[in-house]
Amino acid sequence: MKILITGIAGFIGSHLAERLHANHHEVFGIDNFSDYYDVTLKRENEAALSQLGIKVMELDLREDDLEAALPKDVEYIFHAAALPGIASTSTFEQYLTNNVIATHRLTTAATHLAHLKMFVNIGTSSIYGKDVFCDEEQMAKPISNYGVTKLAAEQLVMSQSRLGNYPACSLRLYSVYGSRERPDKMFSQLINCAIHGEKFPLFKGSLEHKRSFTHITDIIDGIVSTIGKEDVCDGQVINLGTDQEYTTAQGVQTVEKLMDTKIDIDLKPARSGDQLRTKAVIDKARELLDYNPQVGLEDGVQEQINWFKQ
Repeated sequence: MKILITGIAGFIGSHLAERLHANHHEVFGIDNFSDYYDVTLKRENEAALSQLGIKVMELDLREDDLEAALPKDVEYIFHAAALPGIASTSTFEQYLTNNVIATHRLTTAATHLAHLKMFVNIGTSSIYGKDVFCDEEQMAKPISNYGVTKLAAEQLVMSQSRLGNYPACSLRLYSVYGSRERPDKMFSQLINCAIHGEKFPLFKGSLEHKRSFTHITDIIDGIVSTIGKEDVCDGQVINLGTDQEYTTAQGVQTVEKLMDTKIDIDLKPARSGDQLRTKAVIDKARELLDYNPQVGLEDGVQEQINWFKQ
């Protein structure tokens, strides 16, 4: 099929593009190369994708002419573009334009694609709120601008399904890590600190936070599993993660063990918007997508360490 990926030069988008290309789909993508983190990393991803023959268009979903840019024969859209995280340097207006306005413009442009079989929104467990151990029926209670605007973006996508304009679903991802992870994320920072002997910035109280750390390989398995299951996925929100739960302290200890070092901590004040617990309930993904995460934490972190060193 002909597949569009937004945010294709990012962590999840680039992995997804490679997998879909390996599965013999015609893949192309959009990225605005935001400077939220080092653009050089995204350019490296773009170069790797280009070598595979995957076209990357530098466009901004917030302002460029999307209807003119999108080929009329697009059959699938995976919408991974977003302003991520809960960084205090990002304003509400930036979250609003990147996550809500951009998604609204894309979902509207997609109504002109006569061959569109499915619009898949890449969502987040951040929409659930502070303490997350629930299925998809749980009321959303986001506590950050990121979570609030990602929930709004998800509803914009799902409204197109409700209106009968095209099939759509949303996948709520849990604590994804692995090669190409953003440099501001936990394992990237831990590995960097271990290699360079730097202190790891730790927000007060977060050692006890619990997460379903899910390796990128398992996440991509789940995302691509929507293909061919349009009838059962249409109108659905689906959690994607692992049902294994770890504390931040266990994450730190895993990196220390695999890299045979002790990482010093630079304690920071508690951060507003941080979730206390996000454990994935994935019964629905198992049922609808035959989803079955396989990568254990040590194996997954070792993969990321190997990539980081390389």
